[in-house]
Amino acid sequence: MASLVIRTGRADLSFDGIRTEFGLASSFDAAVLAEAEEAVSRDPGDRPDLTSLPLVTIDPPGAKDLDQALCVLKSGDGFVVHYAIADLGLFVTPGSPLDTEVRRRGQTIYLPDGKVPLHPTVLSEGAASLLPGVTRPAVLWTFTCGADGIPSNVEVRRALVRSTAQFDYATVQASFDAGTPHPSVAALAEFGPLRRAHARERGAIELQLPEQEIEPDGQGWKLVTRPRADVDSWNAEISLMTGMAAAAIMLEAEVGILRTLPNPDEAAVESLRKSAAALRVPWPADLSPGAFLAGLDASTPEALALFTDATRLLRGAGYSAFSGSVPEVITHAGVAAPYTHVTAPLRRLVDRFATEVCLAVTAGEELPAWLAEALPQLPSLMGSSDSLASKVDRAATDQVEAWVLAGRVGQEFDAVVLRAGDDEAEVFVSDPPVLAKCAGRRLPEGERIRVRLTEADPVQRRVRFTRD
Repeated sequence: MASLVIRTGRADLSFDGIRTEFGLASSFDAAVLAEAEEAVSRDPGDRPDLTSLPLVTIDPPGAKDLDQALCVLKSGDGFVVHYAIADLGLFVTPGSPLDTEVRRRGQTIYLPDGKVPLHPTVLSEGAASLLPGVTRPAVLWTFTCGADGIPSNVEVRRALVRSTAQFDYATVQASFDAGTPHPSVAALAEFGPLRRAHARERGAIELQLPEQEIEPDGQGWKLVTRPRADVDSWNAEISLMTGMAAAAIMLEAEVGILRTLPNPDEAAVESLRKSAAALRVPWPADLSPGAFLAGLDASTPEALALFTDATRLLRGAGYSAFSGSVPEVITHAGVAAPYTHVTAPLRRLVDRFATEVCLAVTAGEELPAWLAEALPQLPSLMGSSDSLASKVDRAATDQVEAWVLAGRVGQEFDAVVLRAGDDEAEVFVSDPPVLAKCAGRRLPEGERIRVRLTEADPVQRRVRFTRD
């Protein structure tokens, strides 16, 4: 799907109302900032110097909070993957004002005109960030993999690293398209597809719904949708592999915290099968939901409707902390394997704690008391912050949709019906890229229709259509 742009025509539109509505912090307390400033010069301790590894980062353009750096290298018929993760354990003292504040925040909250960071930027965009050309403390995961892309050995340890370059996704994708990828990621074009094939074999469920993004353009804000490039998927597989390896370490030791999602119930799967049949999309009986969805052409209206319907397969995500025994639910249905979060500690609270569990377990050490005491609290802390982040993200998108469409009430648009009820449906308008409600009785799911804009209210952040 091509990038689609529409401008608000005003540069002074801010999201301060959303910040106020959801009580988002505008700054850090003096004690927190003072602790962060002191932590910048903290001695990293005795750890191996692995700055010779040719690590690079791949992030959105302009990003400064760089959690991960990687290099994927061929080794005979197999691969060696080095994945460095920012080491927040060095900078945050358990029980300190900084630790208390980041537990309260839970995660970085992103808004189009700025973010509410989890950590003070002197850390998240400075001393802890894996910026290029500077030595940084990190937690380094090293995977030795066979020709099939499956790890035969996993090592995790603290180290000193140095990223050699900072890239964005579009630049890396363009280098692959041109046949000139950076040596540190050249093998990703072979390794990534192997890992994606394993995900399909496991039955992982991935929904290829259009993602709305909001960007400044100098005159206001623009809504865009972009296709997911191969590099995005390949890079994500490295993070997923690391989360799966971390979960395996925890489960073997019977202590840790997992990111869980129950397997879809039979009723949800049967409902999706009925939708596929109604849309005349073949679904072989022996094909799992994940494999079926992976084979759809995401550009078709039928696929958009089925991806929307399939969201009911991925309900009930949460975190499960455990010690001394394994929880009843240990898998994440979207990943189709046990999984945990360890790769984004600058932006997500739980990753720091999960990483410390892995480091202690692999070193043969008991968990320190502060860590053991914190684990049971994390599911609630992360659940609250996940809910807040989701609400803020939806509110920001609703706001821009209303700004963009204000003044166009009465105009007609092409839309795809995603999910229909008796008297109302959810539709996707591609130009501008808007997801909204549309009045109409039993609208045809998976079909293109003409709709008329009946409401675009920037104050209520509400957009409504009706079938033309």
